[in-house]
Amino acid sequence: MTDTPPDRLSVDPKSPFHDAAALARGVGVRFKGVEKTNVEEYCVSEGWVRLSVGKTVDRHGKPLTMKLQGSVEPYFRDTAQPPAA
Repeated sequence: MTDTPPDRLSVDPKSPFHDAAALARGVGVRFKGVEKTNVEEYCVSEGWVRLSVGKTVDRHGKPLTMKLQGSVEPYFRDTAQPPAA
């Protein structure tokens, strides 16, 4: 695995942009220079994030989100672990 997070990532397992390995490693996101902990999905190349809005959920149980435009800087919270032999 590389030291750069994917260009687009989603926490929803049904999304085609879901990457369980990257999420297990821990991905942090800085949006406009501020650390965000409620990011549901992001795209670096298009410059947007989807943030969950409180504890409100839709009728399918997914959190309600709000899409914001700006600079997105994802990073891994820990370093890559070498494969165990």
